[in-house]
Amino acid sequence: MAAVRENSFYFTACRNNLYINLKKEVNKVRVTELLKNASIDLGAHVKDKQDAIVHLVDLMDKGGNLKNKAQYLKDVQAREASGTTGLGDGIATPHAKSSGVKEPGLAAMTIPEGIDFQSMDGNPARLFFAIAAPDGGNDEHLMILSKLATMIMDPDFKEALIKATTKEEFLKLIDDKEDGKFEAPAAASSAAAAPAPASDHIQILAVTACPTGIAHTFMAAESLEQHAKKRGISIKVETNGSGGAKNVLTADEIAKADGIIVAADKNVAMARFDGKKVVITKVADGINKADELIDRALAGSAPVYHATGGAEAESAADVSNESLGRQAYKHLMNGVSHMLPFVVGGGILIALAFLIDGFSVDLNSLPQDERGKFGSITPVAAFFKDTGGAAFGFMLPVLAGFIAMSIADRPGLAAGFVGGALSGANGSGFLGAFLAGFLAGWIVNKLKSATESLPDALAGIRPILIYPLCGIFLIGIICTLIIGPPIAVVNSWLIDTLSNMDPSAKIFMGLIVGGMMAIDMGGPINKAAYVTGVGLLTQGNYYVMAAVMAGGMVPPLAIAFATMFFKNKFTENEIKSGPTNIVMGLSFITEGAIPFAAADPIHVIPPCALGSAIAGALTMMFECTLMAPHGGIFVVPTIGNPLMYLVAIFAGAAIGAVALGMFKKPVQK
Repeated sequence: MAAVRENSFYFTACRNNLYINLKKEVNKVRVTELLKNASIDLGAHVKDKQDAIVHLVDLMDKGGNLKNKAQYLKDVQAREASGTTGLGDGIATPHAKSSGVKEPGLAAMTIPEGIDFQSMDGNPARLFFAIAAPDGGNDEHLMILSKLATMIMDPDFKEALIKATTKEEFLKLIDDKEDGKFEAPAAASSAAAAPAPASDHIQILAVTACPTGIAHTFMAAESLEQHAKKRGISIKVETNGSGGAKNVLTADEIAKADGIIVAADKNVAMARFDGKKVVITKVADGINKADELIDRALAGSAPVYHATGGAEAESAADVSNESLGRQAYKHLMNGVSHMLPFVVGGGILIALAFLIDGFSVDLNSLPQDERGKFGSITPVAAFFKDTGGAAFGFMLPVLAGFIAMSIADRPGLAAGFVGGALSGANGSGFLGAFLAGFLAGWIVNKLKSATESLPDALAGIRPILIYPLCGIFLIGIICTLIIGPPIAVVNSWLIDTLSNMDPSAKIFMGLIVGGMMAIDMGGPINKAAYVTGVGLLTQGNYYVMAAVMAGGMVPPLAIAFATMFFKNKFTENEIKSGPTNIVMGLSFITEGAIPFAAADPIHVIPPCALGSAIAGALTMMFECTLMAPHGGIFVVPTIGNPLMYLVAIFAGAAIGAVALGMFKKPVQK
């Protein structure tokens, strides 16, 4: 939010809403008494912001309001340098009190196609009112400005002014508005306005989902709801979060909806939308392009969705216009999102087992052959380790199973589970399960195609006999004889390499994976680093996971610290939301930094990545280990070398905050 304060009057422009706070009564002068025909230019042609200001000053001079044109131009430019007068929503009001002004006046200009005026909301300016007041006057320009602002808050009135073709029409519109007689023509409704909400149905239905279901899911839902509310559009958003689907769409709502949006980076139930026009996109678009998605949904230009799995739950990845890479990413994230509860719960329990034995047993006093049992020596520790180990054991089968299910629907689940289990048994580990999941899904899809010509009488045996029997048999051969042996060799080499890695190389690796966590903050690069850390947990390497989590915790913390110590670099809304990022950072929710990064990516992402990279490198240097792939500050007691781990995180956050303070430009108030 940017605020402009002059003497005892101020107004605040925040995105599309303008709020006026007047501290004295506005005089009775009419706007049209200050705006002369000679000072109006409809459909003007200017190159840029500076050219627009010069043109408005020329118009003001033609109206006879100036005694020193150069001085007035200088004062308008000085006022503009202190903060943009581009209010947003297509409106700009360059103004100044100046010794070059002879008498108060207005100049008006319209540019229907708009120009960049560095407006507060980033949108082009299309309607311009320049205001001139004599130096030492009674703040006439503020009185005029406040009156204009209250009038042009009406989007239909604003659009009517922009579309006016004659000066007489322009002035009459203003007179009618002041007299309370303005009525918007049927075709002159605001471009941003939507049809009035229908009483018998919800206009827009949406589904949001991200792989982890922690942040993006709900941020996208909030964005869609807020943008729809501003436009008077009724909306209902189903969130597929970590706790399951909430606010689930009903069959009746789907049947009556004017438009449907699915903003998801993992698979959601799609068969219910069969025959409906559906806008299918990534979850980030729900956050950053909400208006565009709503427009597409209401316009009815989205393709009709055709379900391919009968009553089976289908995925948003089933659309043919998605790239192969995008589909592969969604299949992988479907496996990862289902795998995470097992890894997180099991990993924390195993870590607690080592923590309990660490407090209860002196490792140096144990015989050499007993030291290998550390983590299960005491009965309580043994319980934690056995339970956590059981949960951890599901990691690879669940990963491969749900990748396969994402590709081939429910028939792929059995083959995928078996492929994942075999990968754990033959030493091919995470990489083997990853490949097994994709291969199992592909095999089952091929089986579906190959058996389509079976007689209807035999169709019932396909899902209960042919798919599981042939799928499991084929994936068993592939995992055992083809992908298992070479991947196991690669895994052994990787474990040996990481175990014997030179300390400087470990630091470099921590630098890389830590930095990756801050590049897209929950996107594919972030997830690539995270999945790498999780995969190495199964190989007994706990260093990389420690660097990954530290790198993911830094961006929200760095931003929170920066909003505290560099207040001039952030808007008031950003400063207010800064402390929230402390909680999100400590909870290992990197996505808390997304609104800041989206608003100014060039100046926010590099400092955050720098801080994250340094934090990752420091965890390697301090030889910190982490067995739990999530939990943030809450699992620090289970971390190897916990004190230095905290030092690494806060050092990275501090460096990121200082870099933000250096790189970000001051916000114009």
